[in-house]
Amino acid sequence: MSLIRDYASSLAQPTLPFGPGEGERGARFDEVVSPDGTLRLAWKGMAALAVDLTAGDLDRVDREITALLADEGVTYESPEAGSQPWQLDPMPLVLDAATWGRLEVGLAQRAELLNALLADVYGERRLLAEGLIPAAAVFGHAGYTRPIARATGFDPHPLILSGTDLGRDAAGEWRVLADRVQAPSGLGYAMANRRVIARVIPELYDEAGLHRVEPYFSAVRSALLQAAPAEVADPRVVVLSPGTHSETAYDQAFLANILGFPLVQGGDLVVRDGWVWMKPSGFPRQAPVERVDVILRRVDADWCDPLELRGNSQLGVAGLTEAVRRGRVRLVNGLGAGVLENPALMPFLPAVCERLLGEQLRLSSVPTWWCGTGEGLDAVLEAIARDRDGLIVRPIDGRVADLEELDDAALRDRILMAPHRYVGQERLPLSQAPGWGDEGRRTGRATPHSVVLRTFTVRDGAAYRPLVGGLATLVDDTRAAPSTKDVWVLKANPGDPDQGLAAITPLTVPRVAPMLGPRALEDMFWVGRYAERAEDLIRLVLTAHAHAEQLDFASPLQGDAVLAALIGALRRLCGTRSVDADAELRSLLLDIDRPGSAAHSLDRLRDALEGVRDQLSGDTWRVFGITDQSMKLLRVSRRSPQIAESAGRMLSGLLSLQGVTANMMRDDGWRAIEIGRYLERSVQVCSLLAATTTVPPGAGVERAVLNGVLMAAESAVTHRRRYRGGVRASGVLELLLSDPGNPRSVGFSLARLREHLGELSSSTGSTRPERLLEHLEDSLEATDIAALAASEGGSRPRLAEFLSETRAQLHQLGDAIAHVHFEGGPRPQSLSALALIELGVGSTGGTLS
Repeated sequence: MSLIRDYASSLAQPTLPFGPGEGERGARFDEVVSPDGTLRLAWKGMAALAVDLTAGDLDRVDREITALLADEGVTYESPEAGSQPWQLDPMPLVLDAATWGRLEVGLAQRAELLNALLADVYGERRLLAEGLIPAAAVFGHAGYTRPIARATGFDPHPLILSGTDLGRDAAGEWRVLADRVQAPSGLGYAMANRRVIARVIPELYDEAGLHRVEPYFSAVRSALLQAAPAEVADPRVVVLSPGTHSETAYDQAFLANILGFPLVQGGDLVVRDGWVWMKPSGFPRQAPVERVDVILRRVDADWCDPLELRGNSQLGVAGLTEAVRRGRVRLVNGLGAGVLENPALMPFLPAVCERLLGEQLRLSSVPTWWCGTGEGLDAVLEAIARDRDGLIVRPIDGRVADLEELDDAALRDRILMAPHRYVGQERLPLSQAPGWGDEGRRTGRATPHSVVLRTFTVRDGAAYRPLVGGLATLVDDTRAAPSTKDVWVLKANPGDPDQGLAAITPLTVPRVAPMLGPRALEDMFWVGRYAERAEDLIRLVLTAHAHAEQLDFASPLQGDAVLAALIGALRRLCGTRSVDADAELRSLLLDIDRPGSAAHSLDRLRDALEGVRDQLSGDTWRVFGITDQSMKLLRVSRRSPQIAESAGRMLSGLLSLQGVTANMMRDDGWRAIEIGRYLERSVQVCSLLAATTTVPPGAGVERAVLNGVLMAAESAVTHRRRYRGGVRASGVLELLLSDPGNPRSVGFSLARLREHLGELSSSTGSTRPERLLEHLEDSLEATDIAALAASEGGSRPRLAEFLSETRAQLHQLGDAIAHVHFEGGPRPQSLSALALIELGVGSTGGTLS
């Protein structure tokens, strides 16, 4: 790998300047190059395998990675910058077998230690009684969850999954920077990174002799199934997400998809009689029938229950804490696990390890001083005065950024106000690894970057097993979504088994198809509606643009009249913007703030799809790769033909989405998409006809307008085959309103709606939507199409009235479908002080905390 040789030769001494506030320039451990300039063991073999890999090759790989990540819809939701594309560096972090072997033992021991510590804190509290950990450090931490303390149903093994952030010191020793046990994130991203890297450099991936990560995910699935309460023979597992606007929404959905468990939000679950249930469609009219036994939570504990924990939470499940106390549901990890993320515990872990495990701590934490002791406080204050750049002061449960802008005096004062709330940690000179990134693209050279490794550990039977690999992050990347690396752990011998997990509980076949809750069904419904809305608008834009480009009529004046009619229809659908035809069509495609525009509908479609990402194929997101690129080209090109080119590609993307949904299981989710699609199609056909046919513009012009309507409704070919006498209003209305064989007609759509509504699991055959639909079908069947087409005094008042009434009934139908099949009932609220008084509970009668 000539790039690696070039990287090695560029480092006279493997060093990297410290970042802002990181002290003076100093030697760092380089992951590739030894201090004498030779390649480290792991990279010698890599360099030999890819000796001919050039900067041009790596640049190509980098572009392929970017394209694949975009196609798969891999994103990171930055709190400051919104949705950002996920960044993956083409050069992996590579560890040799010996290095990993030592690290693996330390990670397994640390998980065992944290589990025992957690069980003690919420159980017997021996460590507190013996003074091995200070009470102020535990009870003063926001992660300590009082409502489950000493609960009879508290699990003796509350820690199933853990994450560990690691960095190397200057000597190359791994140090723990942070423990991630509240709701560890990144496991889905780690698998996504591996899949992408394996596709873009397949030869190197196959020949490198590295451990695969897939067996670990089987172990996680097995661990979750085994975590169910003892009396449950066939457990139901769900993944609880805070929603699509979570920073790691993709990570959550992708992990749920890999594990094969439903991704749910708090509103999808309900507690009844101390048990947790999935809400069925039609809840609360429909009683829940699917009990949940295990919840892999990605919601922080204090947001999990609005009744007992955080009263304003919209993310949790009311009564969940009580279900946990009764031992009727298992949370992974337990509600109280967040207390382990307390850096104030780090100085005490060596003694705790000796006490609980009878072993020395194998994996040291970054040097940490808790200011709650006199010795720790003095050490931190002295370090601030002597060399603040070499120290990180952090709240025990807050953000470092809140303290970084304080000057030394203000920082001292802040600490002295509540010393037990702060720790000081040595700022490690993190190891460096070569990365490509923006600088590599510009210079054609790999450059050193500081790296942090996040590892993951799962309880597999009676022992903890780390993922052989992890997620590496370039922490000096200042972008909203910093670049990451796949982590390759090389086998000592190519024939060694992956993970050492030869015996994993086989995947079980589910008893029945997993039930979708009202929220997921509603998202599916809007997937269908927004996809159809965008498609119909784009077809009409293409039709209007074709008339603008080729005025192939008896006179230019007639052509202008047709174009005016079609543009008028678009404006009635989406609102008026520009008087210029090209500018108007561009706005209809690109203006995301314009309701009804293609960009607006696609944006809403993306939001709806995000809510059910775990239910859909990865091919779904390629739709947006096509549409985003098409809109990008249209924004920078002023050529009129680009309108049709971009609109055509956008339409192709939406049609590919139909192909994806066509391959879905025929369950309630697929039916919800189809219901949304056919409902929206009926609305759009009625709106198009109302905007173009209710006021005839004159015989010659009307024929051209009707041709445009048929093109926009994808029915021109059908009309030509059926009506050989030419285009007449009566024939167009019959074809688009009542023809049962035309997939674009209202009659066809109503028939499909009746079929799909009747097959929903929450349908009784006589719900309000089905009654409204029956009325719509009867009304359409009884309508005299010829009478609607008749012109009276230069207009068609009967047609206008019929279309207006039909659209109103369709909107009523949509509201009724949402009310009967999707709404999950009112959200329970915490009992406020006023509510307690109204219930007759006195102010001295205790609290719910």
